Amino acid sequence: MAEKIRLQKILAQAGVASRRKAEDVVAAGRVTVNGRPAKLGDSADPYKDLIAVDGQRLQRPEGKRYLALHKPRGFVTTMEDERGRRCVAQLVEDAGMRVFPVGRLDKDSEGLLIMTNDGDFANAVSHPRSHVAKTYRVTVRPGISEEQLVQISTGIIIDGKKTAPAKARVLEQQQGRVVLEIVLYEGRNREIRKMCEALGLEVARLKRTAIGPVRLGMLPQGRWRELEKEEIKGLLAESKKK
Repeated sequence: MAEKIRLQKILAQAGVASRRKAEDVVAAGRVTVNGRPAKLGDSADPYKDLIAVDGQRLQRPEGKRYLALHKPRGFVTTMEDERGRRCVAQLVEDAGMRVFPVGRLDKDSEGLLIMTNDGDFANAVSHPRSHVAKTYRVTVRPGISEEQLVQISTGIIIDGKKTAPAKARVLEQQQGRVVLEIVLYEGRNREIRKMCEALGLEVARLKRTAIGPVRLGMLPQGRWRELEKEEIKGLLAESKKK
């Protein structure tokens, strides 16, 4: 589901007034949402709700869209699936425009997935030559040694090719399980799972918490939000780093 946005922000983005002036517009009772008078502090979905100022309908945003989705486990990263499995497309049906995933997150993994309708942006961020950092919270069993951490960081041979250097550190350690933070700079299929398998570790849970400057934060599972302009710029800047 969409994350609703404060009305004053919607009005400002639509060019009605600055955000501070837009607060006065709302407070003056000049704004309605789906035919009902709005009050200061109200939120709405600009792509779904009918918003009007002084009786004039606000045009719904058009053009390029950039979304951050919190993908739950059990959803495949495709727009449709011939086997009838749940797809991430179902989670963004209310976005008001068709968007597609940037990169992948396997069915058994969860966390941050970026979706867009901007092909150039998607190619720049997900291209094998780009080195956008992807941060994961990984729970493994039974434990991990310092030597295994070093192996993850320096590279492991999987599918006949050595993985690129990564970052790995222990976040939590309990009897029989360890929570790691792993940062990857390449986008090989199921890379973390294959690295852990090569080291004899069982992955109990895998969650992507950040892609470049975009953080999952407190976004609930199955929900999405619009990326901020600075996040989009940051992703493109990281994709150009050598």
